[in-house]
Formats: sequence, structure tokens, C-alpha cells
Amino acid sequence: MSSSPNVKLISKLLIANRGEIACRVARTAKKMGIETIAIYSDIDRNSRHVEMCDRAYHVGPSPASQSYLNSSKIMEIAKDCNAEAVHPGFGFLSENAEFADDCSKNGLIFIGPPSSAIRSMGSKSESKKIMTKANVPVVGGYFGEDQDKDLLMSEAKKIGFPVLIKAVSGGGGKGMRIVHSEEEFFDSLESCKREALKSFKDDRVLVEKYITKPRHIEFQIMGDKYSNYVYLFERDCSIQRRHQKVIEEAPSNLSWDLREKIGKSAVDAARAVGYVNAGTVEFIFDTETNQYYFMEMNTRLQVEHPITEMITQKDLVELQLLVGSGFKLPFKQDDLKIHGHAIEARIYSEDPYNKFLPGNGKLKYLREPETDGKTVRLDSGVREGDEISIFYDPMIAKLITWGKDRQQATNIMHAALNNYRIVGLPNNVNFLKRLVELKEFSDWDYDTSFISQYEKKLLQRKENLDEISLLTTALLKAGETGLQPVNGNKANPFQNFRVNHSLKKSFNFTAKLVQSQAQAGTYKAEVEYASHETVNVKITGPDGKTHAFSDVRLVSSEENKVKYTIGSRAVTKEFYQDDCKLWVFDNDGDVTEIELENEKKLAQSTVVKDESKDKFKAPMPGTLIKLYVKEGDQILKGANILTLEAMKMEHTVKAPANVKITKVYSKQGAFVDAGATIVAFEEIKIEHA
Repeated sequence: MSSSPNVKLISKLLIANRGEIACRVARTAKKMGIETIAIYSDIDRNSRHVEMCDRAYHVGPSPASQSYLNSSKIMEIAKDCNAEAVHPGFGFLSENAEFADDCSKNGLIFIGPPSSAIRSMGSKSESKKIMTKANVPVVGGYFGEDQDKDLLMSEAKKIGFPVLIKAVSGGGGKGMRIVHSEEEFFDSLESCKREALKSFKDDRVLVEKYITKPRHIEFQIMGDKYSNYVYLFERDCSIQRRHQKVIEEAPSNLSWDLREKIGKSAVDAARAVGYVNAGTVEFIFDTETNQYYFMEMNTRLQVEHPITEMITQKDLVELQLLVGSGFKLPFKQDDLKIHGHAIEARIYSEDPYNKFLPGNGKLKYLREPETDGKTVRLDSGVREGDEISIFYDPMIAKLITWGKDRQQATNIMHAALNNYRIVGLPNNVNFLKRLVELKEFSDWDYDTSFISQYEKKLLQRKENLDEISLLTTALLKAGETGLQPVNGNKANPFQNFRVNHSLKKSFNFTAKLVQSQAQAGTYKAEVEYASHETVNVKITGPDGKTHAFSDVRLVSSEENKVKYTIGSRAVTKEFYQDDCKLWVFDNDGDVTEIELENEKKLAQSTVVKDESKDKFKAPMPGTLIKLYVKEGDQILKGANILTLEAMKMEHTVKAPANVKITKVYSKQGAFVDAGATIVAFEEIKIEHA
């Protein structure tokens, strides 16, 4: 690899990040023989990235503002451990020009672009001016410094609704609002500015025309210190919710001519700001006109970089570390080829059936798909038993699949999602599985409205319980350990199962599909020991329908898996138990949640029920950043009641009907716990004049 004769590879790297990306960077650095240094907040003390790195240092309390965003503390740690370089990962300080400057002032190599490029491209308004000068197409809009709200409204009217309000320093879908009418503008502007200030310490916004049928196409670029540039082809990131990507794939279905044309524009964008290292130039592609427009440049490694690695067979983190050390790029544009097709699915702790509201809590049970590094890859920063915290992004992992063509990559993705098991948190695994099953996805003809356009299909719930899951429950209860731990350990609940009793057992349990809208139904199970090896089972559901199974024989059992036969039919079931609950997975990956009646009653005996339905309770811990109402207010259906900030996103609650606010339990700015009542209301009739 050619370079200056004095260039040598860095030997000690501080990773100024956490979670999945910290693990990802550490993995390649170790492969290259580079010593890795982790930093961790209070809540991350025992996290996976700390375990992976050679050394780890405490950086501060759990809130990001006091830990992973604390540049001075990170610099102090870098000095103490004699680090040579800092890799910022993505998010946090990765696109902070002051942090890059801090690294330089302290004699550290910043694994990223120069601070001048971060400043130029970090400002969405400034970057658009630079791109216009470099003859890169941009969407029309207002990119000025004057942030007067009335001026911004005036500019929005000139542009014409719908418009897009975007944080000047934004990214990751934060600080972004689509505004369809004048009536929505000021509320959206205020919310956007507030979110931008908290996420990026900069509340400036721009206003641009919103293209109604866009695709989000981005090009991966890489540049070195010797003015050599390449683009490593494109990614299609059009499948999004809340302006955040959910499914990404590479390559897109652009024609080769268009790919080369946009790729050249991406390199021109990088060259215009003297860019060095890995970056991504994002474009809006108008599907109605086939025109493309510069959107922004992310001056860091992207979350979705693995799919580029899969189709180019290049390790982007390795290239970052080589270029950061001063080496030249080891290849030219003509050396790069596209190999097959790759898809990435982001596994989030969120509830797709509740507007993708993020979740938090403990990963009680986690079984990940088998990986081989070639066709299935999993980039994760968590293990079973870890917490998804309210302080950070709710992403659990990234699942990446590769195939010789798009169809094969899709089939492998579906199979991998089918083998993903999560208990303890709401998650989007079934939603993703349904998405890749859709014919419209297979047709490869979509834009950024895909999820909202096919919402009914994607959020269709499976209502019927799997009868084999019910049978597994009956067999479990028939085993004499029931759902209780054995000798204080959560051992195999089937280990004391005996079929040599000449008796019958009957018991009740409640069951429901985790993703179902239906209430849990009560089932009655009757187990008859037919011989010294078999049982007969009858299960009667809440609708009176009976499921009968004869000649059921236990074959083998493990801690979370049981094998048995029903006559000549072989069955394998995976399950998880915790206290009085049992979760049983069916062959489609759907999970049935079961509660034994006697244990359920015991658990509920200490709970005081809140019979009121006319209250809004916080769905997760967060900060009440805006309260739009006071006691006695009468408000119309759809009007804003409050805005809660949780897991770095704002969630606005609107009136479900015409209501009167009867009680306000919390103050604006207060932190509220999950389940805490914030406001109470009653439905009323409001006479219109």
C-alpha cells in the first residue's frame, strides 16, 4: 500500500461511542492488531462493548450530555491511556467539528474528515450553497440565517405546501417535520427547533420543498489525504418511519448510466469541501421526474454501512483506519465491482402498532439467527439480560443478509427474521418479516411513503392462537414442576415430567398472541395419562371450541426447547418462562404469552387497579417538555395535549375526542415514570358557533 515513507498504522484507538458501533469498530481494530479503548457511562458499565475492548474507562453519568457528549472528559481519558487516535462511530460527537478540533489540539488523530468539512457539510443550509457552486443539483428552499418564525412561514408560503422543516445541523431523522398546511406550521416549527436543540445543540432550521414521491438514495464515498476519491456505489434507504430508516438495500435499481452520473456528483460534493475518510452523500430521487437532488452529506460512517461492505467486499472501518493513519486508498474507482445484493433490517425496541413508540427494559430472552459472515451477518451491541435504556437509541441490532441477487437476499432475510426471538421488550421483528413478505416490496417499486402506504397490510395482526403452542402449555403444566423454578434455578420445566401416572389433571390458563389486539382468553386443559409413555390432551377455548390431541409422547427437552410427538407427527417447540408467565414461539416466529390462572391471581392480588379509562399515562419514562392544556380547558378532537420526550425523540399526544381536562398531575419540564398519569379528561360535546 503506497503512502508517505513515514506513515505507520496507529497502534492504540479510543472508541468514543457505545453499543453496536463501538463493538463493530473494535472488531476490525483487533483484526488489524490495534489496541482498543472503550468508554462507558454508569448504565453501560457491564455492556458488551466494554467487554470487547482491551481497556475501558468511565466517562460519566448515564445521560449522553454528561458522558458520550462530554468532549473534555473524553480528551482527558485519551491522554490518560495514551491513545493515538479517536474513532467517533456514528451519532453523539461523530459530526461535531469542535470535537474534531479538540482531537487535533490534543495530538490525536480523528478518524473522520477535517473539521472544516464537518462544518461545511454539517450545516444543511451552508452545504446546499456549496453544492450549488459545485454544480450538484439541490432542492429549492430557504437556507438563510434569519430564523424569525414569521419569516420562515412567509418562505414556506412562497415555496408552497407541503414543505419540509429540517434542523440545519440535524441527522438520523431528528429535527425534521413534514408540514402539509399553514395551520400546522408553527407547532411543527417549535417542535422541530426544540428537538434539534436537544439533539444537536443548534435549533436553526431550513425550509425546503417536500417532494411527494421521493426515494432516498445515498452514495458511499471514501477519500484520502492525497485527493484520491472513489464512490463505493449506492444504498436505497427509502423504507422509513418517522424519517428514520428501517430497511436499507444495496445496490438500488438505478440504471448504470444514472448510477455513474450520481456517483460522480457524490465525489464532486466530497472534493468541493476537501473531504477525507468515509462519508455518505444523500440524494432525494424524484420518482416522477427521474431527477436527483443533493439532500445532505453525513460526515461519518453510516449505520447502514454493512450492506456496502457486503456488495463491495471491502471493510469500511479498516479503510477508515488506514486512511486516518495516512495511507493512500488501496484501489481506484475502476477496481470496484458490485457483487450480488445485500439487505439490512434494523431491529428496534419499538411498538409498530403504537406509532412505533420506542420501548425500554430488559432483554429477558434473546435468540439470534445463526450467522456465517457471508450470507447472514448480525451487528449487535447487546446480549441476553442487557437493558435497552431510555437514555439512548432503542436499536437492538442490525440484521444483514446477502444473496447472489435481490430475491435470494430477501429469502435469506425472511428466514433469519423467522429465527429471531425476543422476550421482554416490544420489538419490530414481526413487522419487518411482514414487510419483506409483501409483493410490493418484491416488486422493488417503492418510495419513502412505503410504510404509510401499506400500513394496513404491515400492521395486520394474527388473531388465531397456534394450537400446538396451547398443547405445549398443557404439557408444561402437566409436568410436576409447573412454571416454578427447580432448586432456585430456572431449570428445564419438563425435567420432572412423568407419564406413568394413572390419573387426570385439569387446569385453566390465559393465553394471547403478543402482537394481537384481542384480550387474553381463558383456556381449560385436561390431561389424561393414557399409558406409561403417552398422554391425551383436550383443550377448550373461550369460544367453546375444543382441540384434542391423542398419543402425545415426550421425546426430549432442554432449558428452552422441547421435542415431542403427536402420533407420527414430530414437534419441536421453543419457549421461555419467567415467574408466572410462559412464552411459546410458533413456526412463524409469532409468540403466545401464557399465564397460569392460579399464579396470575396471586400476582394480581397485590396490584391496585385503576378503573379510569379517561387518563393519559406515560407509556415510558421521559420528560414532559410541553403541556398545551390546563385544568378546565375544553379542546377539540385532534388538538395537542402534551409532548413527551423519550429516547431522543418527541411524542405528541392529541385529544382522542372533544374533551374537557379535569386534572393535570404533572408540570411542564418534569420527568415522568412509565405508567404515571399526566392528565385526566372527560369526553364532552362542544357546540360549534
